[in-house]
Amino acid sequence: MSSASPFAATVERLDVAGRALRYYSLPKLESALGLPRGHLAKLPVSLRIVLESLVRNCDGKAVSENDVRTLATWKASDPADVEIPFKVARVVMQDFTGVPAIVDLAAMRDAVKRAGRDAKVINPQVRVDLVIDHSVQVDFAGTKDAFAKNVQMEFGRNGERYEFLKWGQQAFENFHVVPPGIGIIHQVNLEHLAKGVLVEGDVAFPDTLVGTDSHTTMINGLGVVGWGVGGIEAEAAMLGQPVAFLTPKVIGVNLTGRLRQGVTATDLVLAVTEKLRAMDVVGQFVEFFGEGTASLSLPDRATIANMAPEYGATMGFFPVDGETIAYLRGTGRTDEECARAEAYYKAQGLFGIPKEGEVAYSETVTIDLSTIMPSVAGPKLPQDRVNLAEVKRDFRHCFEEPTTGRGFGMKGKPFDKTVAVEHPAGERHALGHGSIVIAAITSCTNTSNPSVMVGAGLLAKKAVEKGLRVPSHVKTSLAPGSRVVSRYLDTAGLLPYLEKLGFAVVGYGCTTCIGNSGPLPETIEKAVKENDLVVASVLSGNRNFEARVHPDVRANYLMSPPLVVAYALAGSVNVDLATEPLGTDAAGKPVFLKDVWPSQEEIKTALAHALDPKVFRELYADVPRQSPAWNALKAPTGGTYAWTTSSTYIQEPPFFQGFTAGRKGIRPIENARALLVLGDNVTTDHISPAGPISAKTPAGQYLMSLGVQPIDFNQYGTRRGNDRVMTRGTFANTRIKNQMVPGVEGGVTKHQPDGAQMSVFEASEKYRQAGVPLVVLAGKNYGTGSSRDWAAKGTKLLGVRAVVAESFERIHRSNLVGMGVLPLTFPAGASAKSLGLTGAETFSFEGVGDGMKPGQKVTMRWTKPDGSKGEVVLEARLDTPIEVEYYRAGGILDYVLGNLLSK
Repeated sequence: MSSASPFAATVERLDVAGRALRYYSLPKLESALGLPRGHLAKLPVSLRIVLESLVRNCDGKAVSENDVRTLATWKASDPADVEIPFKVARVVMQDFTGVPAIVDLAAMRDAVKRAGRDAKVINPQVRVDLVIDHSVQVDFAGTKDAFAKNVQMEFGRNGERYEFLKWGQQAFENFHVVPPGIGIIHQVNLEHLAKGVLVEGDVAFPDTLVGTDSHTTMINGLGVVGWGVGGIEAEAAMLGQPVAFLTPKVIGVNLTGRLRQGVTATDLVLAVTEKLRAMDVVGQFVEFFGEGTASLSLPDRATIANMAPEYGATMGFFPVDGETIAYLRGTGRTDEECARAEAYYKAQGLFGIPKEGEVAYSETVTIDLSTIMPSVAGPKLPQDRVNLAEVKRDFRHCFEEPTTGRGFGMKGKPFDKTVAVEHPAGERHALGHGSIVIAAITSCTNTSNPSVMVGAGLLAKKAVEKGLRVPSHVKTSLAPGSRVVSRYLDTAGLLPYLEKLGFAVVGYGCTTCIGNSGPLPETIEKAVKENDLVVASVLSGNRNFEARVHPDVRANYLMSPPLVVAYALAGSVNVDLATEPLGTDAAGKPVFLKDVWPSQEEIKTALAHALDPKVFRELYADVPRQSPAWNALKAPTGGTYAWTTSSTYIQEPPFFQGFTAGRKGIRPIENARALLVLGDNVTTDHISPAGPISAKTPAGQYLMSLGVQPIDFNQYGTRRGNDRVMTRGTFANTRIKNQMVPGVEGGVTKHQPDGAQMSVFEASEKYRQAGVPLVVLAGKNYGTGSSRDWAAKGTKLLGVRAVVAESFERIHRSNLVGMGVLPLTFPAGASAKSLGLTGAETFSFEGVGDGMKPGQKVTMRWTKPDGSKGEVVLEARLDTPIEVEYYRAGGILDYVLGNLLSK
């Protein structure tokens, strides 16, 4: 914070628990700015928290007085088209994005050292917590020893990465690591890391953050302003740069009524996702208010906030109220922390869920909680909600529909086809379209919510007592978001029943939801591939994009944990759980879902075991020391990292080699070729997969050339510290569809002008050798999904200079700019298809140069192989002045490094 803020007169005293604190008063800011009394109280709560950060950090450089005034006079219907320089209090990271971030910082230290400066100038300026949660894979499942075996496999695969992170912990100040086996980043953040109000010196201020995972928004349920950014932006925030974003509209969601019996928080969030996605809230803040909002438990709020990326918003924010303080207390925060949070938010006029009419929103929408129905989402997208009673019919419909939409393109093929498969244990069963092969209680979205987890345990208990069992073709797993979950399930006597159905704990991390579902039995994988079966997964996660859960599982459904157990028992999504039985009891009598579904009273009774402050304090005490395997790792020491050329996990990236400080110019883009032409809804999973590495891919071939056997490939996500692997893995998803090679799936393209078909990486190398710049053409919602830094880094290293799309997902667009790749959008109604572009053309861009400004118009001209020409005016998505500067410098990290070296 600024020591010479021009708003020092707004500082007030706050006495909490015998300690005298100071804070920058928003009520006093009104008079300082000459605003009418009560003006700021009409601003959305989320914006007022951002405003406090501007006031506190106002130094006339990074944050100006005009920045403060502009946000303080925010107009709901017409926000100013200016950027907000938001300085956050801390950064959270997971290991998939955290490893490359620390690799980049280590490489920046080397660049500073080569420049003859003190390498330690590269150091986090705010607290950074990295939670290792993305690397555990479900290799073993269904047995009580699965967790121990998976942890052993995890450390065996990732020891080198973990040693690197352990080096980083001792090399960098303000950098803290939560070891493997503790929990999922967002649940650990919710239950432990977040404090509500922070103190620096004697100044109190709201906890705010950015995280290197799109579901960082889960913390919005606790009243914390924060969202997911790319690893590139997070690194800049770590180094003291503001997180710049355009002044948003704020959509107010008025929740009314109450949830009905049998309806879960998962059902609610799927309805919210469907509603808000249809409203197109991309890039906007969403803030919940009203009596229905106030009635929700904190975990229910966190579930809704977690899914903000799925409904497209920057945040899904819930203001602080009594429920927030009760949750802080129930999860083991200290009495002082709880008292400080309550006193601070009350003093600032920020306490309580706003009632209808109290706050001015850009737009409001009302959702009646009493209308929410039990539902699932799928089979391909989180916003494709399907009422539970319609799942069977909808699956049949999707079976025949084209693959360009929700379907699988199987029209004319026998729907009732089955194949006899022998399970490794010797049991034989029939596998057909709709058969469930993966049933996973996974993901922080739902495992952070005790009501749905207890509901799953109670359903399992009733099912076991009636003699039901899960078919052997279903791979079952339970991956709680923290150790607290398994503790309260065990205390409530429910964990043994889940284990009897195969839902034994497999790990405390982001497993199936991130694609770490592990292998299926060979007999099942063979049957699926050879018979072209559309099999299914059911999971309590937040993402179900194609090939994300498992490359051979095409139908993927998101649902509440109790429904995951129910569908696992049924063994298929081709069943109507409202009218058809889950199975039969010991007497051969059919058992229906209503027979085992727990009542609200039963759940409430079991929930008494869920929020015990003593358990939270015990399990989160001295976290780094609670992992023996982590403590046994021997890591290097020192201020700079000793790179080893033989490593297949950690390599010095090429971004800063040969770096020189000084102003760079924007190079023109002329005579470029298209590397890929892509359709709508291309995700960061398609661009930069996180799952298994195939031996047939360029990445697999590269690893084998170094002597790595396929069994030791691990996943793309775990090799993000090695640019050689990740560049070869860019656009390598097995389900990506490049329209330049119709009818072919995977990372394949055509090299021009010869038209030879080859891998994307091979083509990029040929173009590089010839000095040909590259572009990617795409449709709507390009880059949706997790905030993958390598989706942008790999794009750059392949030689792509620009991506032209109909629209971009917020984080990926920002990441492209952060890597010096120019995002451009077609005018409304235009697309590569409507313009007749096939990828065989050459492209030049008029307007790309040193004079670029935010929103610059750029004319793309092309020449087809027959000599015919065309052009279209595009918009350069450099949205703010600082993004122009980042692009000019070659990327955000080049900008930061250049500034540091020029001082």
